[in-house]
Amino acid sequence: MRPLPVCRSPEMWHQSFGLLGKSDINEPGSFLLGKEFYVPLCSLPLCSAVVDVAIQDYVADVVSELIYHNESLRSSEVTFVFPLDPHMAIYSFQACSEDAKVKAVLQDETQWLHKATAEKENFHYLQYGVEKSGEVFACFLGSLSPGKEMVVTLHYVQELSRKPDGAAQFVLPSTMHPYKTHYTCNCRTDKLHYSLLLTVSLQSPRGVADVQANCALTPLIYTAQDHSAAQVSLAGTPPNHHLELLVYYREPTAVSAVVEKGNPAATAGSLFGDSLVLVTLAPNIPDAKPGLCQSGEFIFVLDSSSLEHTQDPMLFLLKSLPLGCYFNIYCYGGTSEGIYPQSVEYTQDNLNEAMQHIPTTGSRLGDTDLLGTLRTIYNTPRPCGHARQLFIFMSGLPPDKEAIVAEVCRHRNSHRCFSFCFSTDSATLATALARETKGEAIYVSSDNAIVQVLKCLKQALKPVAEGVSLDWTLPSGLEVEVLGGTPQFIFQSQHIFLYAQIHGKEKNMKEASGVMTLQFSLDGQVLTHKIQFPLCPQGDGRMAGHRLAARYLLEKLLPEVASGSGDEPMQRAIEISLTSGIICPFTSYVGVRTSRRAPWYHGPLALLPPRQSFVPCKILLLRGSFNGTSCFPKTIWYPPSWHTALQESWIAIKQLTNGIANLFQQGAHKEAPKQMPPSISSLKYVDSTRFVLCSTISGPWMNDAIAECRELVALQNVDGSWTLSSDLASVLQVDEAEIKGKMPGEVMDPSFWATVLAVTWLQRHNRHCHEIYDLLEAKAVTWLCSQAVSQLDKCLEASNTLLGSTVNPSIFRL
Repeated sequence: MRPLPVCRSPEMWHQSFGLLGKSDINEPGSFLLGKEFYVPLCSLPLCSAVVDVAIQDYVADVVSELIYHNESLRSSEVTFVFPLDPHMAIYSFQACSEDAKVKAVLQDETQWLHKATAEKENFHYLQYGVEKSGEVFACFLGSLSPGKEMVVTLHYVQELSRKPDGAAQFVLPSTMHPYKTHYTCNCRTDKLHYSLLLTVSLQSPRGVADVQANCALTPLIYTAQDHSAAQVSLAGTPPNHHLELLVYYREPTAVSAVVEKGNPAATAGSLFGDSLVLVTLAPNIPDAKPGLCQSGEFIFVLDSSSLEHTQDPMLFLLKSLPLGCYFNIYCYGGTSEGIYPQSVEYTQDNLNEAMQHIPTTGSRLGDTDLLGTLRTIYNTPRPCGHARQLFIFMSGLPPDKEAIVAEVCRHRNSHRCFSFCFSTDSATLATALARETKGEAIYVSSDNAIVQVLKCLKQALKPVAEGVSLDWTLPSGLEVEVLGGTPQFIFQSQHIFLYAQIHGKEKNMKEASGVMTLQFSLDGQVLTHKIQFPLCPQGDGRMAGHRLAARYLLEKLLPEVASGSGDEPMQRAIEISLTSGIICPFTSYVGVRTSRRAPWYHGPLALLPPRQSFVPCKILLLRGSFNGTSCFPKTIWYPPSWHTALQESWIAIKQLTNGIANLFQQGAHKEAPKQMPPSISSLKYVDSTRFVLCSTISGPWMNDAIAECRELVALQNVDGSWTLSSDLASVLQVDEAEIKGKMPGEVMDPSFWATVLAVTWLQRHNRHCHEIYDLLEAKAVTWLCSQAVSQLDKCLEASNTLLGSTVNPSIFRL
């Protein structure tokens, strides 16, 4: 997304809204509205960017200065739009032009200040023409004369992703590096020619080993003898592709701790007054050994109003579970009880009993007590040594959604949620539950449900570090508080960022050190990682870690406020927000004009009283064309109702233009209409558009493949085997007597022969949709290999002859 993304043709405006005006053929993309000449928000060229990045372990603080130039022959109304990644937070913004300087400041929502901006109307039209959905920071900057420049200064902090090899990854946002040719609506802006000055300072007590990039860099210069600090810059012209840096440290350990000094001017004991420890937990968790029983507690929570959608997914899920795990099934509606009082071991008898008790028809009473069901689950003891993971299926949106998020948030360290929606109503709630527990949220339909839930099960079956604990050894007088607590589990390929405050005082902090010990259990073996870290605070005073900790605390306080926990959490959130500069739902950005050298804001989008000092400026959640991300990058599928998003945006534009017309009729000196109090919903800022995806193989023919497999899957035993029976013969479409007659004489167990036949049949009939039965097949192969490997080759040969197939022996690991 470019900083100024919206460009509309005059024909589009006139045809859609019947505006009273006509195109000015001398200025493409412009039109007359009343007596005012209006140039739409077309992209201004970025002339130069000066970017200073400070990276401390896996935290980055970015200070940027962006200079834009108006090459048009007429004055342009300017809007700055900056997309925000999920782990990014802006804490400072200002813009300077020939006429004014605008600075974004945070204000308490309870104050009247933000209401004068009429910001709702001003920002509605940004919903149209955005390149992707998500949160953006947007500010109307006023009018820029021809040939003049505008300088934008932006500060933000960001958690950096950790690559599998331990490198910290930093990607320069396209707002600061517009390397592509951009298309916005009917406007095309060619690739921009601009200068980029990028400087990166690096710091870590573990030592900086190397910096790699997809562009030319200057040689790494160490600014500390122990290589704990270094600096590097962009060499030459900006690259014509995205700019990415990978920072490698000398000791890429499984656990790291970096101390960031607090603000001496802040109150001791407050978030910014104390030093902060930036903790990274990324233990190396190897793949599970084939054939071993797996631990884990899998709880399936079904919406009683959508059971018809979950019958097939539940069959494949339950049959795909591994031996050694525990499971339970809850159907929330009129009751909050599970099929079993608490989770039971995954055995044949328990599975058969559970499948008999799963309702086949749903309740239509609308009493979806998901909150009560979750509380019942959380109050049920977890089997020792088994990580708890919830698979939640939702149809409609429960009325107590805020309390549900708050309840899940309180238990976020003890489990993980995979959320599945059958309607867009519950999309935001599903996303919130998954985000709080580091799970996954998926929109499913009848065509892709089985594929999607099985992909999540594969993710849930990855090995896990259990019983995670952090112990601290510090000098007398000091103690550590981990904000938000420590998770009980770390799954394979996960890395956990934690923020911990150091309370108290130590006389000689320059020489003092602490020890942090990470301990967890893996396959029954207790592993320990220790790291000694200096207590002398690191950092350059930019306090990136403190601001990200503030952002983290704000996210955790929001569900408490929304669930009605009193005024204290809200006041705490407001205090943290105003102190850190990080916005929350209870504070608002206000663009404050600090200088007036000329009449500043003329355009019809102003909607401001004369000589008003406050300009529209806020964080928005835009819903444009989908460009989401997930751990399963597949073809995008849009729920039908989402196609109305564009139409709703056009309606918003129409409402805006009508409001402008009314403004001119009533006189611009009247006060802008009062706005409704802001919502404190903990779901308000959750982008539910980011989780929607589906498999590339979904479609009607997938349903046929599932129908072919369903009966065979239903006959499989929990250990992966099949029993030789008339039911199996019916599925294979072979006479039972012929099956028994073709069984090799060396085979002593008929189940062994039956299992080889079943696997062969799956390979022959459904090889193109392997992902719906690969877990079942893996269980079968594991069972076969544990019985008699020597018999497999003869059984496979006989099976290929009987079924008329040509299955390769490699499927049985031969």
